[in-house]
Amino acid sequence: MIAVKLPAPVCPICRAASAPAGEAHGLRTERMFKLRRCAACDFAFVEEPWTAPEVYDDAYYAGQGSDPFVDYAFEFEHPETTIRRHEWRGIVRAVRHLHPAPGKWLDFGCGNGGLVRFIRDRGDNQVFGFDTGTWAEKARASGLPILDGDELADHDGTFDIITAVEVIEHIPNPVEVLKRLRRLLKPGGLLFLTTGNLATAPANLGSWYYAFPEVHVSYFSPRALTLALEQSGFAATRPGRIPGWTDIIRFKILKKLRRSEVALWERVLPWGLLALFADAKYGVSRHPVGRAV
Repeated sequence: MIAVKLPAPVCPICRAASAPAGEAHGLRTERMFKLRRCAACDFAFVEEPWTAPEVYDDAYYAGQGSDPFVDYAFEFEHPETTIRRHEWRGIVRAVRHLHPAPGKWLDFGCGNGGLVRFIRDRGDNQVFGFDTGTWAEKARASGLPILDGDELADHDGTFDIITAVEVIEHIPNPVEVLKRLRRLLKPGGLLFLTTGNLATAPANLGSWYYAFPEVHVSYFSPRALTLALEQSGFAATRPGRIPGWTDIIRFKILKKLRRSEVALWERVLPWGLLALFADAKYGVSRHPVGRAV
């Protein structure tokens, strides 16, 4: 039998050929996932993503699934003491810096609705969340304004602000989803998102701290994310270390330390300096934001 060499998977962002970039072990499936990287736009992706329904089951949201740093249950039950409050505060500060006027805000991929609750309780923006699954249903049942897919379609062209916090890396077709977010925004509306920075990753992506290949299937450098935004109807700009990033990075450091609750000892640490060092290494503030055009 003659072996047939199949063409290499093309980059989902720029359609150029991709090259092998290592392998990463899944925590749930025991599979080795092949990772690929595009030299043309510097986007990376999982070659054959896991698409089974149990990817985002209750075990995942309790930190017992494919990403051990997730803990939605604690955050939902203890919104006043979870370390996630640092991230929520930082995101609100960053968004207010970029979009000072109050407006209609959507948290896309809102999970258990924590950021939605945090914004709502401050009262200066009309806020909605969107997600699917068990935790979105729990958040909706608790009284939070969480939209489902059908309801979301009724809000096209009405949002001033959309946040997508650690969401885009979960999506195998990112340009398609970014185009959907563009349709939801008014012209000039802001898209603020966070995700890992591929530009700071090692050549072997399988050894990267961010490579949880069962759930993180798309990896962006600032260059790749800029291109994806521009293909989706956004003007991409890089605001850099604006107010809010210290709190966002503070949360990320504490999460890596497996902390759940805020503690008094945190107050004595020089978070401005620690966040500066962490940002220099991991580049979390270097990604662009999008403005709907």
